[in-house]
Amino acid sequence: MLLTIAAILFVLWILGFAFHVAGSAIHVLLVIAVVVGIFHLLTGRRAVS
Repeated sequence: MLLTIAAILFVLWILGFAFHVAGSAIHVLLVIAVVVGIFHLLTGRRAVS
């Protein structure tokens, strides 16, 4: 789920960057996508033993 959100935010960032929409808010989307991706990597599913 988190990777899906990160991917969507990354795609929105690419689209905004390509079409110069929303100014610096586009870079905020990239930062949020990176944070979500890192959060997912750090707290990913843990194997139950």
